Amino acid sequence: MVEKLLSYAILLYVRLVSDAEYKENLDTHFLKNPDNDLLLELEWRTLDIQGAIKIIFDYCLENNVDYDTFGCFLLSKLEGIYYQDNMDIQSFGSKMYSIWRLLPSEIENKEPFWTLCYADDPLSWGDERQTRELYQKMFQYYK
Repeated sequence: MVEKLLSYAILLYVRLVSDAEYKENLDTHFLKNPDNDLLLELEWRTLDIQGAIKIIFDYCLENNVDYDTFGCFLLSKLEGIYYQDNMDIQSFGSKMYSIWRLLPSEIENKEPFWTLCYADDPLSWGDERQTRELYQKMFQYYK
């Protein structure tokens, strides 16, 4: 559960998912676990998205996060965005770098997360194909 919340917090922060999608996911978790203090606090903060993001980040710093579960969910969301949205590759690359900067230090330099840092580098010399290959390889990491 916390892995999905962290993924949504990051995606919200870089504006790749809507507040409505985050709230729908939160509501689903809360209905299954109404006694969970974190979920209750987040439900109270649905009008303060930035505050909710901070709560999730702080919670994840102090508690165990299964980074494989987090990575699998995050990459599946990113893959959906990559293939379904009409975002140009340079904008996508910029968002991926922003995501990389938000990652916990334990995973930022490990694959597949490290790819978020450098995959858009080939765009600087006009090699869109290589950038796309790097992202597509990253999406396959947990499959």
